[in-house]
Amino acid sequence: MPARPSVVLFDVVETLMSLEPLRSRFAAVGLPPELLERWFDRLLRDGMALTLAGDYAPVPEVAEAALRTLTRGEISTDAVEHVLVGFAELPAHPDVEPAMRLLAEQDIRLLCLSNGAAQTTQHFLDRTGLATYVEQVLSVADVRSWKPPPRVYHYALEKAGSTAEQVALVAVHAFDCHGAHRAGLTTGWASRLEGHYADIFAPADVVGTDLVEVARGLLSLSHAST
Repeated sequence: MPARPSVVLFDVVETLMSLEPLRSRFAAVGLPPELLERWFDRLLRDGMALTLAGDYAPVPEVAEAALRTLTRGEISTDAVEHVLVGFAELPAHPDVEPAMRLLAEQDIRLLCLSNGAAQTTQHFLDRTGLATYVEQVLSVADVRSWKPPPRVYHYALEKAGSTAEQVALVAVHAFDCHGAHRAGLTTGWASRLEGHYADIFAPADVVGTDLVEVARGLLSLSHAST
């Protein structure tokens, strides 16, 4: 049975960080704004494909490659740069701060675990005022593997100095929750991105419409027996 965690790992892109402002950057370089979702899906797919093949590339490289592929190589270098520089300005979703505050007030330790670079995540946290809640930022770059293989979550457990039973992963991606579940972590899934949790994945232990509901659900779990 899942227990109330003492540590919560937050996924970053789309769980904490909103990609929505990139839509206008797509339009500014002549790309359909609705291409945003397809591009991000491809970015994730290609990063995972590299991991499956035993290789690794960081998010900026995979993001650029995905843009060039979706435009059949016809996008200019300046246009690619205009889109990707927008990552440095992305906002937090409105449910992030209240969810983090709710957990922090109950002495839950908060960490971030991202496919992106630790420096990028730290800049995002500093810029949005969320850094005050987060004690550590972790990147898959340190293990050269995109989520969701178990070794990524084992790495996070090692850095947190905690056992899997003490840690929950919170994400808006069902695949991320599935990977964390396979590694033994408690999982919390917010439905605001995907809307439906695919049956092919192990069910999340806590489900909510947003991160605040997920945080409340995690806090309502019973403490682990000693």
